[in-house]
Amino acid sequence: MFRMTDPSEPAYFVPAGPGAYLPTEHSGGAWRDDELHLAPVAGLVVHHLERWRQDHADPSLRFGRFSLEVLGQIQREAIRLETVILRPGRTIELVETTAVIADRPIIRARAWLLQRGDTGAVAGSAFDPLPAPQDLPPLDSLAAEWGGGFISSLRGMQRGEVSPGRARVWLSSELPLVAGEPSTPLANFVRLLDSANGIAPRRPPTEWMFPNVDWTLHLFREPEGEWVGFDTRVSFGPDGLGLTSTVLHDSRGPVGTLNQSLTVRRL
Repeated sequence: MFRMTDPSEPAYFVPAGPGAYLPTEHSGGAWRDDELHLAPVAGLVVHHLERWRQDHADPSLRFGRFSLEVLGQIQREAIRLETVILRPGRTIELVETTAVIADRPIIRARAWLLQRGDTGAVAGSAFDPLPAPQDLPPLDSLAAEWGGGFISSLRGMQRGEVSPGRARVWLSSELPLVAGEPSTPLANFVRLLDSANGIAPRRPPTEWMFPNVDWTLHLFREPEGEWVGFDTRVSFGPDGLGLTSTVLHDSRGPVGTLNQSLTVRRL
């Protein structure tokens, strides 16, 4: 039986044994008080995978894609993570991590590990860069529109006006992902990504719900630094489906893309 951790702990999670973690109040969700926000949970999954890779994967392999499927409400309870190899290989490997809460699989995440190589001579992308975060005015609207401990833990900067379904925003957090465990730049980057669905709502979240049931991250470069840049567009279809698409940046420029499938419902 797991106990809940001290809610004042200055981190998103606290270790509770091999592959097990307790959430703090800073991981609280935006839609309900009794659930966790997917963003820090996704970061925890990557944190776990990065530590798992040290003992089970070829160090010449790097993560190129992550996909998360949300199988149920992410309750504010202890999380147990279990990882298996689905497709072993010397140059390409597929692994799967399952997050179990209250004896139920709640998140199923898959990650491709790809062989490193020197492609510096052809490196580049056609994505437009974002202005540096220190050059932009403060963003103060997220906490006003959204509740929950996770949103309250963020600090951000924005570029110009945010319009319905469109935003270019930088976010960061001073809280560690896991108390007492150093996290990689990749895990710290991923812990903020699910914020994308809330930075450019097409309709007020007090009138409409549009939670995402998954997200898929594709990387062409490993992210660095404390800031995550979001160049985000949100689309609603006519029959309850939606999509949040984001070009992701670090302080050096674009690093990849994030897509989230939405279920759109009137409150």
